[in-house]
Amino acid sequence: MDKPTVAQERSYRHRPIKEWAVTERPREKFLEKGGAQLTDAELIAILLSSGCSGKTAVELAREILKKVENNLQVLGELSHRELKGFAGVGQAKAIRIAAALELGRRRQLAALPARPIIRSSAEAYRLAAPLLMDLPHEEFWVLLLNRANRVLAKLQLSEGGLASTAVDPKKIFRRVLEYERACALILVHNHPSGNKLPSQADIQLTEKLCQGARILDLQVLDHIIVAATDYCSFADDGYMPS
Repeated sequence: MDKPTVAQERSYRHRPIKEWAVTERPREKFLEKGGAQLTDAELIAILLSSGCSGKTAVELAREILKKVENNLQVLGELSHRELKGFAGVGQAKAIRIAAALELGRRRQLAALPARPIIRSSAEAYRLAAPLLMDLPHEEFWVLLLNRANRVLAKLQLSEGGLASTAVDPKKIFRRVLEYERACALILVHNHPSGNKLPSQADIQLTEKLCQGARILDLQVLDHIIVAATDYCSFADDGYMPS
């Protein structure tokens, strides 16, 4: 990826982008070389469209990235309200960034097969991660599988937490029984904190749901906790009740 020289960086500093060499302006560079050749800051600068008092769009983009330690995963977790907290980012700029990040998330979802076969915890995670990865709150989902471990449905069953009042086993199994061919289920929820380890409440809920599933001749295969860039599998990591 081509980068400006140190001398160019100094000469461009605080100068309007329209005064930069044409080959270094983010939009023109995008047109000439394609998005893959732009830095993260240059791509964000295109979304920002303009800078603010005393700063170009590229400088503002670099400041935003610095605040999130140059981690696009962290940037993707911010709401448009949080993006507005950056100096120089108003509502319009924040919405453009948030909309671009949301499109990226939807692209991940669109790339998934509609009814995949789940053979491992890694495959379950790949199916669930786009649904849950960047959410600022907890959600609880169930993946329903048939005898061939093919996904029949992805059901969102609660939002906001895993307290007993939020995740009602009766509600879960009522929904599950709507699918006559469902033989197994995989529990999925996220930890917005980024910590993939299960809480005691997570473990207790899993035990309760496993007990209920046995009564209905169903099997809970796994419980996946989606964290920021990783996951915990109860089946792989020894948390599933015996």
